[in-house]
Amino acid sequence: LPLTMEGQQVQMAYMDVPPANKANGRTALLLHGRNFGGYYWADTIRFLAGEGYRVVVPDQIGFGKSSKPDIGLSFHAGADHTRQLLDQLGVDKVALIAHSMGSMFGTRFVLMHPQRVDRLVLEGPIGLEDYRLKVPYVTKDELVREAAAMTRDGINRFYRGYFVEWKPEYQVFADVAWRWTLGPEAGKLARVAAHTYQMAYEQPVVYELPRIQVRTLLIGGNKDRSAIGRNRVAPGVRDSLGRFTELIPATAKSMPDARGVMLEGVGHIPHVESPSRFHELLKEFL
Repeated sequence: LPLTMEGQQVQMAYMDVPPANKANGRTALLLHGRNFGGYYWADTIRFLAGEGYRVVVPDQIGFGKSSKPDIGLSFHAGADHTRQLLDQLGVDKVALIAHSMGSMFGTRFVLMHPQRVDRLVLEGPIGLEDYRLKVPYVTKDELVREAAAMTRDGINRFYRGYFVEWKPEYQVFADVAWRWTLGPEAGKLARVAAHTYQMAYEQPVVYELPRIQVRTLLIGGNKDRSAIGRNRVAPGVRDSLGRFTELIPATAKSMPDARGVMLEGVGHIPHVESPSRFHELLKEFL
């Protein structure tokens, strides 16, 4: 999808997967998290297509196969890009399923376009707390240096932290991140990583979640402690961040039509670590 951002021509990559069985007339929109692209939805795409859904999976600008301009990013702009994509594809209404920082994109989308979402699923949702209240501000230049300094071992440790039990098939996610550092755009990618961090840090959605009228399901792993800036705070403060066993029930209670489900023994990415349980919840809810 060709787009213009601050005078720059960019492209938004996406997948548009038709139903694998009898079409049910519905479209599922899948939004990825910060350290991934649409590729990690592969099992969920196959599941939903098998259930008769058309499945649309964008890579937001700055991620995956989409353009990575060295400019500030915003959830509002990402939501508008997603709206433009749905317009081009002739999709009026979606079941929106969003993971991690994608939940912040998804929240902004449903707040801007409530009439276009009939169900909302927030999985391992980053953004249920305001990280600015506990995590100190860091400049973009510092963030760039930090991203550029990541080693292969450091990247491996980072991705292993998403899972309770590491499996060899998860290594591909760390390999994608590592191999980007070997390419000709490694410097640009470090700056884009800084932009995406600042977007999540500076643009909270937590205060607006109670405004969402769409029926919502929040899914979390009870072993997940993900939070923006966890590495920047003292251990005592770190322990107070990413407490999903508390955040998800409290958030669901604050919303007009929402419920929360915690999956035992699961980390930050239920759709990868426990796909059968995740897909069972999706089928029931959607």
